[in-house]
Amino acid sequence: MRTLDLESNSKYFSDKKIKSVIVLQGNELVSEWYENGKDAIGPLYSCTKSILSALIGIALDQKLLTSVDQPLTDFLEHPPEIAAALGQITIKHLLTMTPGFDWPDFDKPYKAFKAAADPVQFVFKQPMISDPGAAFAYNSGGSHLLSAILTRVTGMSALSFARDHLFGPLGFNGARWVERAGVNEGGTGLYLYGRDLAKIGSLFVQKGRSEDRQLLSADWVEESTSLHHRGLLHYEPPIYGAYGYHWWHSPESHNGVCDCFFAFGHGGQYLLAAPQHHLVVVVRKQITKRNDAIWSRRLIFEHILPACIGKEHAPL
Repeated sequence: MRTLDLESNSKYFSDKKIKSVIVLQGNELVSEWYENGKDAIGPLYSCTKSILSALIGIALDQKLLTSVDQPLTDFLEHPPEIAAALGQITIKHLLTMTPGFDWPDFDKPYKAFKAAADPVQFVFKQPMISDPGAAFAYNSGGSHLLSAILTRVTGMSALSFARDHLFGPLGFNGARWVERAGVNEGGTGLYLYGRDLAKIGSLFVQKGRSEDRQLLSADWVEESTSLHHRGLLHYEPPIYGAYGYHWWHSPESHNGVCDCFFAFGHGGQYLLAAPQHHLVVVVRKQITKRNDAIWSRRLIFEHILPACIGKEHAPL
């Protein structure tokens, strides 16, 4: 296991509004740095989506869901006049951000969605502008539909299901999750400790296994983190990637370092896993501007990953 001195870069972290950095190799801590000297519970923002994806995988493993090809109309009450259109949208379309709703770039309807008395019906009222599966549009409303589906099939909130089947078995120190109309918010709203978030990365690096327990099937880990749509692979600055099932997918050809996948939250929150090298990186950053996420991105791909896998890396 390589060593990595994060403490010597405290000034850089402070200048770039980075709040914490955690690096694991396998289950072993390589290095960590915290703005206030210790780990703390904090918001994941859209990294929430990737945790929700893992919970959908567990529901499939437990046969609570049959397939990602099931239509959302099997689970959620919907206006009968649009049943035919909604019936074409599957769980997979929601996971890959391709349901076809009119949802302008970068989640612009999010504030109106968040203010709606019934968030599920708000999403259903958005016009369909493309065939399901045809076009990628980042959509936290679709993520909320997934949380509502999970609540319906499990008979409990996403948070309760996570505590029983993911957070509890992994020994989490605490978790909070914002609830909207009886459903934990699917696109954001989850609060975790940084080290606990890193445990999710380790679980995926280990193909769903934690010690002697298979918490998540290896097939789901592979399927959910593989490329299903080109997503925002060509966005500049390159803070995103291609898209899987609520995970971002980043091949070496895109990032210049190694194949990996990551959860991404607004402004530069990253949970990144590079299974080939058994590496997990968590970076949490103060929210400034969307594209300021590039500072987290550069820290990971120009410094941390190259240093850990023996490639030339840029000084901070």
